[in-house]
Parts: sequence; C-alpha cells; structure tokens
Amino acid sequence: MSSPKQPLPPLQAVRVFEAAARLGSFSRAADELAMTQAAVSYQIKQLEDRAGQPLFRRLPRGVVPTLAGKAFQRQAAEALDRLRQGWAELLGAEGEDLVISTIASFAAFILGPWLGLFQVANPGITTRVDVNPRPADLLAGEASIAIRAGRGDWPGLAADLLIRASYTPYLTPALLEEHGPFNTPSDLLRVPLIDASDPAWAIWFRDAGVEPPKSLERHSLGSQLLEVQAALAGQGACLLTPAYARGLVKSGALVQPFDLVTEDDISIWLVYPEARREAPSIVAFRNWLMAQIKELAESSV
Repeated sequence: MSSPKQPLPPLQAVRVFEAAARLGSFSRAADELAMTQAAVSYQIKQLEDRAGQPLFRRLPRGVVPTLAGKAFQRQAAEALDRLRQGWAELLGAEGEDLVISTIASFAAFILGPWLGLFQVANPGITTRVDVNPRPADLLAGEASIAIRAGRGDWPGLAADLLIRASYTPYLTPALLEEHGPFNTPSDLLRVPLIDASDPAWAIWFRDAGVEPPKSLERHSLGSQLLEVQAALAGQGACLLTPAYARGLVKSGALVQPFDLVTEDDISIWLVYPEARREAPSIVAFRNWLMAQIKELAESSV
C-alpha cells in the first residue's frame, strides 16, 4: 500500500507513459490519446521529474523505455487494465470495445462465419478482429482477448481449450473421382499432396500404416488458408483440422476420404489476462464462443 508521503502520479501522466512505452513513439501516443505531441512530452517530463530518473531513451526515430521504464510499464499497463475492468463492471458490458486477436485459420473458418451471431446477441459490445501472425501482448493491452495455437501455458494469462489440434486429408469430389477409388490410405499417394513443408503428411501416413516415399509430389504454400484454396481448386489433397473443414464438407466442396484423424500436441485456445477473467465483455465472449464450439463438436459426432 502506498504511503501518504508518496502520492501517486497523475492518472493522465500514467496513461500517456503507458501509451508511449507500448507504441514506442510520443507522436503515436499523441495520436492514440488525441493529444498534441508537445502535451505528451510535457506529461512524460513531469512523470520523469517525479521519478527522479529518465523513463525513456530518446532515439532519432521513436523512444525506448529505460530499465526503470520497462519495469514501470508492465505495472502501469496492469493498473490501467484493472481500472478499465472495474469501470466496465460498474457500467456492465454495454459500450465496451472488445479487440480479438486471432490466428488467420480460426478467423477464416470459425470466427468470421460466427461473429455476427455474437454481435446480434451483444449489441452493446463493439468488436474488432485483429489477424496478425505476431501474438498480441494481452498484458500490455494490445488486444482484449486472443485465439492462439499452443499448449495453453502463457504466464499471466488464462487459457480455455477450444479445439484439440488434429488433421486429416481433404480433397474435392472431382479429384476423388478422377484418381479414386481410395480403398486404402496408400491410394492417396496417387494425388498431389499440398502441404506447408512440415512432417504432418509423413506422420499421418505412418499413423495409417503406410510408409510414405521419401520423395512426394507436393505444393508448398506456407499457409493453411492457401492450402485450402489450392485444394478447392482441385490442385491436390490438403491436411486440415476437422473443425475447420466442417462447413466445406457440409457444402460438398471437399470430402474426407478416410476416417483416420491424427492428433497434434498444439491445440487452439481462447486466451485473456487472468486479471480480467471477470470483465463483462470477456465473460460474454467466452461464454458465447465456448457454447458455439460445444455445439460444433456435438454436431460433428
């Protein structure tokens, strides 16, 4: 607990510091906070005078927190986040902005088709989806909540399992008719295999009791979304998580030639700061998404 002899710095100065440290720029912090750059510089100077030491290193292009600044940045971000959470709980979820950081595959196959349902059910929550290969720093406030692939062990973050990662081959009905029938998994070797230069195909074939040849005809596209597009264009068979493929199979665009599904140790998680577990917008989104995932799993049985 702080002593009366050590008064807290002004909240506005802390907000300015946190934005500048997170964005690495006084000018970008000014844009975010609708202030002038001179006003931002003044607030930072006042805070540094109170601290008795510099909190930033000024560079030709931007700023970088000093060691002391880095230590205070995380504490400032968490304190501001708790203030936002407390205020949101006081008001309820209405009027909250929910920034959802997500991996591209989940956005394309799950979140994109479903998110409108959440918005209809929660008209007071404004949602924004951020698809970025770099994981957002949730503890620094870069996003409210995230969809991540991993093992669920991120320090300071709560993680709810959404989809256990698994994969199996899919291809178009036309390609199946052209190269089929596929009576055994080894028959799949008659078609080009689309993959992202990983060992997933070899693992699936070995799980199926087939030793794949060392040289396979493959298209390496480096993205699951591009792989699916190539498969839809009839260029070959792709590996895909069944939960992602459900809509494409239901529409008849793709078929699953074999029941064998290979499990992976990397799963899909809903992730958010532990300190914000009870934030109304996070509770609303978590409950809604978990219900949708449960319904998807039950309908796939």
